[in-house]
Amino acid sequence: MAADSAATEARPSDTRHDALEQAAPATFTAKDGKGILITEPAMKQLANLMTQQGSGKVLRVGVRSGGCSGMSYTMDFIDAAEMRADDERYTYEPEGASSFEVVCDPKSLLYIYGMQLDFSSALIGGGFNFTNPNATQTCGCGSSFAV
Repeated sequence: MAADSAATEARPSDTRHDALEQAAPATFTAKDGKGILITEPAMKQLANLMTQQGSGKVLRVGVRSGGCSGMSYTMDFIDAAEMRADDERYTYEPEGASSFEVVCDPKSLLYIYGMQLDFSSALIGGGFNFTNPNATQTCGCGSSFAV
């Protein structure tokens, strides 16, 4: 009986632990352990989009001046031939899908290093979401920030 009551007492903390694990989605870094953190939903969405784009494409992520808070995020598929010599290149390998490359120019990388990219399929507020540890201010739209 003591073993049964110990197992029963442990259950609530296990449940809380499971809830915490569900609250924080798994993130993936590039093959070299660096780059932007990408959550599992974002990995799946990017893998689908890469398949639709066809071969020879890479995802360029960066920042530009503008937006509600002063700077805004950019994401676009480009031909691999358009990569610049000084671009940082990161290879991601999603489960059950082909690997893909994400590139970022050095200036943008200063602002987004350590950023997490997530994806939500919600009808309101859905799409790609950026969580940037370098941002001192963010906008409600989630696509602009200040440092």
